[in-house]
Amino acid sequence: IENLREKDLGTYGFLGYPLLQSADILLYAASGNSKLWVPVGEDQVPHIELTREIARRFNQFYKLTPDKLVFPEPQPLLTPTPKVPGTDGRKMSKSYGNVLMMSDPESEIRSKMKTMVTDPARVRRTDPGNPKVCPVYGLHKVFSPAETRAEVVAGCTTAGIGCIQCKSWCADNVVALLNPMQERRRKYESDPKLVWDILEDGSKRATIAAERTMTDVRTAMNMSQQFEPAAEAVEANG
Repeated sequence: IENLREKDLGTYGFLGYPLLQSADILLYAASGNSKLWVPVGEDQVPHIELTREIARRFNQFYKLTPDKLVFPEPQPLLTPTPKVPGTDGRKMSKSYGNVLMMSDPESEIRSKMKTMVTDPARVRRTDPGNPKVCPVYGLHKVFSPAETRAEVVAGCTTAGIGCIQCKSWCADNVVALLNPMQERRRKYESDPKLVWDILEDGSKRATIAAERTMTDVRTAMNMSQQFEPAAEAVEANG
């Protein structure tokens, strides 16, 4: 809300989004007796905590058997870089307009990165910098190999390289990662049927997985008889 003052976020859609996310996680979850790791960014960890509370609360009231729970309690699975910085130094978000899009052409990636904020204490080219507080180095940690990161740290802290060079190295690695993805994307852009086939296949598999979860939910709540026709229809389609 603080960062998006121009938008009306005083709605249930904004407040209730974490609950919707919880439903998306638990609907396709395995048995409550198994581990469930959810890959998220650092800003989504509170949502996983809410999901865990919801699962725990449901399991307190309803069980399939005394030893078998319906929902697992999910845990966040973070990468070594759980928060990706945007071009303005805040977290990268489409809402903030500070993103590098996976579909951006190379020229646009490089243009965006040229204006990316850096260590605010490094005013002049001869000023040494601190990579730990520089958003560009945050992207280096995601996209650049260890050798490049070592060169950046050495060059930045001694003022041996300028911010322009640092950004250029980072852009090189971003482009190197995105180019093969964009090449594969063009195949699907040229034939939308391929995309629809993938979406339909995923929808069928998701429906079957979701119905298995809901069957466990209804069984635990003694509501299964009310929904038998729907469950049979899903099994027939599967």
